[in-house]
Amino acid sequence: MKEEIKEKVEYCLNCQNPQCRIGCPLGNHIPDFIAQVKQGDYQKAYEILCETTVLPAICGRICPHQKQCQGKCIRGIKGDPVSIGEIEKTIGDWALEQEGSLLNCYLKQGMPEEANGKRIAIIGGGPSGLTASSFLRKAGYQVTIYEKQKDLGGILRRGIPEFRLSKDIVDKVIAQILTLGIQVEYERELGRNLSIAELEEKYDAIFLSVGANIPRKMMIEGEELEGVFGGNSLLEVENHPDYHGKKVAIIGGGNVAMDCARTIKRLGAEQVVVIYRRSEAEMPAEAKEIEDSKQEGVEFLFLTNITKILGSDKVEQIECIKTELVEKEGEKRKVPVDIENSNYCMPMDFVVMAVGGKVDKAMLEEQDIAIGTRKYVSVDENGRTSNPKVFAGGDVVGQTATVAWAARSGRDVARKIIEYLEKEE
Repeated sequence: MKEEIKEKVEYCLNCQNPQCRIGCPLGNHIPDFIAQVKQGDYQKAYEILCETTVLPAICGRICPHQKQCQGKCIRGIKGDPVSIGEIEKTIGDWALEQEGSLLNCYLKQGMPEEANGKRIAIIGGGPSGLTASSFLRKAGYQVTIYEKQKDLGGILRRGIPEFRLSKDIVDKVIAQILTLGIQVEYERELGRNLSIAELEEKYDAIFLSVGANIPRKMMIEGEELEGVFGGNSLLEVENHPDYHGKKVAIIGGGNVAMDCARTIKRLGAEQVVVIYRRSEAEMPAEAKEIEDSKQEGVEFLFLTNITKILGSDKVEQIECIKTELVEKEGEKRKVPVDIENSNYCMPMDFVVMAVGGKVDKAMLEEQDIAIGTRKYVSVDENGRTSNPKVFAGGDVVGQTATVAWAARSGRDVARKIIEYLEKEE
């Protein structure tokens, strides 16, 4: 065991009432797997992780640990928390180097070598779909993933920059999952060359995990101008303009905003400014991502909102307004309110709207999948959509938009699908 990791695992108190597990979206058995690492038993540590996740090498790298597991760590009350993410990453990386590690682990935990005859289709090969596929295969079902791209990964491959998550790690994790016997059909896109009706004829259940990748708009003047981009699609497609010598505004305060800002700064932009309508303390992005962005030269304007994008054909300026936070009845946190007559303009060449994504409502309704009042796919407590044979999870149902929460959703809905199929027998 490396000395550095040995020190980190020894720092864990192995609490009897582990709050870190409450903070983990996946509910990983954190003190238990760390206890095995203390003893040098990486295999046992990995087996414990496999009970709840198939993405330790990824979540160990990119999860907002300070807002999740490490934010609940008892040791963090009076000092630094246990480095849970780094320990998880160590075990995940170790497993990636062991041939057949996930398959062997699942077989040991009771996965039947032969499928039970029931077939399940997964639409979308991102973190939710990959996790659901793994747990369904572990339970003995035959699983096929339908993926619109030429490769799997979703946001892991096309939404998180290389400097935060290596594509090599993504490739290895996916290869590990596919050893379970999961089948994949690539370049099959719902609404284009794939339909729910087609899948219903072949499969006993369907899991919809297509994400929410259409950029949201702020509905302000000038959003139609050349030089205005959606954050999610910009990271996914990677069709960047030439930023050299240009000024770029990033609107939003989440990790997508930080990823866009850091990516664009690295691509040569003269100035990158993140504009966020609340305070820094309330930014949903992980503190480390914010700090890394600052160190790389990204500027921040807090308590500021954008009101207009100005220009004849393309972006030339933006108009901003100062905000203040006020308490409003029925709201869980303070609401940003514009300060009258505090408007001002800034010269700008590009604007990136990193204010979240939405589902392809028209396409889904064409597939007879109902959309709820929140404009996400409507599901019941079992993750079932308006079509009783179709379940949904992850971003498409409005799940908290982090990889771990998407994976949690995939795992939970997989268990509901299993319950549904067992009742049908």
